[in-house]
Amino acid sequence: MALTKDQIAQRIAQEVEDGFTVNLGIGIPTLVANYIPSTKSVMLQSENGLLGMGAFPFEKDIDPDLINAGKQTVTAVPGASYFSSADSFGMIRGGHVDLTVLGAMEVDETGSIANWMVPGKMVKGMGGAMDLVAGARRVIVAMQHKDKDGNSKLRKKCTLPLTGVNCIDKIVSDLGVIDVTPEGFVLREFAPDLSPEEVVRSTEGRIRIADDIRPMKF
Repeated sequence: MALTKDQIAQRIAQEVEDGFTVNLGIGIPTLVANYIPSTKSVMLQSENGLLGMGAFPFEKDIDPDLINAGKQTVTAVPGASYFSSADSFGMIRGGHVDLTVLGAMEVDETGSIANWMVPGKMVKGMGGAMDLVAGARRVIVAMQHKDKDGNSKLRKKCTLPLTGVNCIDKIVSDLGVIDVTPEGFVLREFAPDLSPEEVVRSTEGRIRIADDIRPMKF
């Protein structure tokens, strides 16, 4: 069986290292914060101007002025700082974010990503994704492996408008963990209830199975 959204987030949290500054996108990426061990010192950055984002607040602690980029109310950890959106994007564009985790509608075998619009549908704004994929030191995508019609979202070439080109390092989908290399996708880990061959069959883009392939661990 495919992984749940929480399991995807739990596996991505294993990629977060002590001392990292991390930006988490909307959707599945937001859940990653729930699984970062308290033993690690990690500062979560929000592109609307907060470094040191904390957990979601209890109702009695809600501050409507304290929100993340997805307009959700959040808290701030001790030592957090506030700044303008311009300074926040300066931080991102300057390469000071160690890791960003984003959702995606498509990723192709070259590491290009499409996640900001579907032609013909209303777009509220492109958000910070274009800057994040260009400026963050490492980019991980959290996504469903297939769309609602059963088509692979890991493609030979993206068909939707691109957010970034050749910028994705790793994909954690509900079927496995896939690195993006100059030779295409490499399947490193697979969901425990599946086989590597099932993940390969579900992938449109060029993909090979790593020699040290293993089931995912949580």
